[in-house]
Amino acid sequence: MQSLPLIIAGPILRDTTASSFNVWLVSTRAIQASLLLFDEAHESITLKCTEQLSWPIGEACYIHLFTAELGKNKLCGGSRYYYDLNISEQGELSALLPALTYENQGSTLPRFSFLFANKLTNVIHGSCRKAHHYAKDALPQLANLVSPTQAKQDIPDLVLMTGDQVYIDDVAGPMLHAIQQTITLLGLFHEDISGSTIASSADLLGHAHCFYERALLLPKTEGNKDLSKAFFKAKQKPVFTSVNADNHLIALNEMLALYLLSWSSRLWSFIDLHPPQLKPEYIERYNKEKQNIEAFVESLPAVEKALAHVPVYMIFDDHDVTDDWNLTRGWEEQVYGNPYSRQIVGNAICAYFLCQGIGNPKQKLTPLIEAANQTFTEDGIKNHQAFLTQLFDFDQWHYNLSTSPPIHVLDTRTQRWRSESNPNKPSGLMDWEGLCELQQNIMGKQSVIMVSAAPVYGVKFIETVQRIFTAFGGALMVDAENWMAHKGTASVMLNVFRHIKTPPNFIILSGDVHYSFVYDVSLRFRRNSPKIVQFTCSGIHNQFPQKLINFFDRCNRLLYGHRSPLNFLTQRRNMSVKQRQPENQHGDVVNACALGLLQLSEDGTEQTCKLICADGSTVEFTQQTQD
Repeated sequence: MQSLPLIIAGPILRDTTASSFNVWLVSTRAIQASLLLFDEAHESITLKCTEQLSWPIGEACYIHLFTAELGKNKLCGGSRYYYDLNISEQGELSALLPALTYENQGSTLPRFSFLFANKLTNVIHGSCRKAHHYAKDALPQLANLVSPTQAKQDIPDLVLMTGDQVYIDDVAGPMLHAIQQTITLLGLFHEDISGSTIASSADLLGHAHCFYERALLLPKTEGNKDLSKAFFKAKQKPVFTSVNADNHLIALNEMLALYLLSWSSRLWSFIDLHPPQLKPEYIERYNKEKQNIEAFVESLPAVEKALAHVPVYMIFDDHDVTDDWNLTRGWEEQVYGNPYSRQIVGNAICAYFLCQGIGNPKQKLTPLIEAANQTFTEDGIKNHQAFLTQLFDFDQWHYNLSTSPPIHVLDTRTQRWRSESNPNKPSGLMDWEGLCELQQNIMGKQSVIMVSAAPVYGVKFIETVQRIFTAFGGALMVDAENWMAHKGTASVMLNVFRHIKTPPNFIILSGDVHYSFVYDVSLRFRRNSPKIVQFTCSGIHNQFPQKLINFFDRCNRLLYGHRSPLNFLTQRRNMSVKQRQPENQHGDVVNACALGLLQLSEDGTEQTCKLICADGSTVEFTQQTQD
């Protein structure tokens, strides 16, 4: 039988500054290693030290984050650097993974590399990557964009993944089958489960309701009612409100396996996707999903190559945990009041921390790092519930990057402004304290980039539909995830833009909605209005139903066009919102799997907004002529 490779995921280049850089990877054995750094002439650069964080998550699975501190040898903007990992008794990582390096780098031994930039000129962003979506994944296009053979001025400075990097709540049958094989293959640690008919995560392996029937395994409220019915009586969605929860992941080891299978091709050679024991009614569905998963797997080598060669930053949205995560106060009361559902949500946050959060700027993560060192041991997971409680209490997932222009990445999931009057009203995406902190951080700056998982300025017709459903208690039915859904949050956020010290150049990057568009926003009745550009790109590997988005787009242009008087009935009545036209496209939105490319001028202002589509084509959004 083929033996497991030493490295099964990564390296992924994470937070990179002038004085340090971070590398995330996963191995099948405990390793000791140190980072190496080389300049453009491939001369070695002396590093001050390498910090290694390592957490065993299975008998043959270790997550690592390596941090190199440069000391006096700061990175220079506009220079290419080469890095490697010297693993004790194994040698250099690039020799173990030659397929992840680019050829013709001017060295006899190709290594991993990145172009360092303090002053941003090209920023890639996107969200919503669902493995079994029928369309082509756009993330492999990143491998061409970051190649050292490209001209320096065209190479992305960094990548911002703005939410739904994985879909914990929406998993295909073949992916779940691969997850279960990965758990066994790596001996991923099991956990006890409280408040459930399942005593342990080990019970999920081979369970009669494991495939396509997990709604029968998911939590119930008191009185043996489905949680989803408690949320909204007229809605027949499964538990946690996801419409696709048939294979909703439950255990931490399942979620960790999903990350490994989503970012690396190396485990897939050990996976057999032939159908497991299934009920006859699910076989056709399984085989259809299997084709989509096989296409996804085929493109993974390009993905893992790309992620090793450009700094990557991430933030969660709902599907990284579960659909409608913290959408209303009623949702929170139901889910967190049930020990079983609370554990499922906590497991997803834990998986996010280990696979995404830890690679972002980690100064504020010290308490979680210390707790994780005590939780993940060679003997299994210790004090699991206590660690989940600490994760629930943590409210510092947001972060800032000291680039030029600076980037402010918002946490719009755990700092909610909850409705006091009605538990079924949508919560504000950020509370008063979080918005005040944001305002303090950006005031007085010339130009900023703000990352919000959901658009601040959405398609108004869709927001109106959501508002109508919300008025009748159906916020969860239509996923009313928008900044305008909560009066307090909307008012404060719009006041941020109206403040006299708000940066004159303000760029918003967002995703979430599964279609892409660009807005130019200015303040009405003010000469010195800031220039606000919102670039929404979604999804990387997901799309909105085509006929439905065409209908919404037509209605939005008809009812809420730039000159429509209906705009004066909305909360953004004091703002002028103009939609850019995507080239060679009918309508104002683009419904295609794509990466967003934001190109910046020398002074940090937006120059162009483009989509890099999954087929390699580009779509540029052009500004409307001024009135």
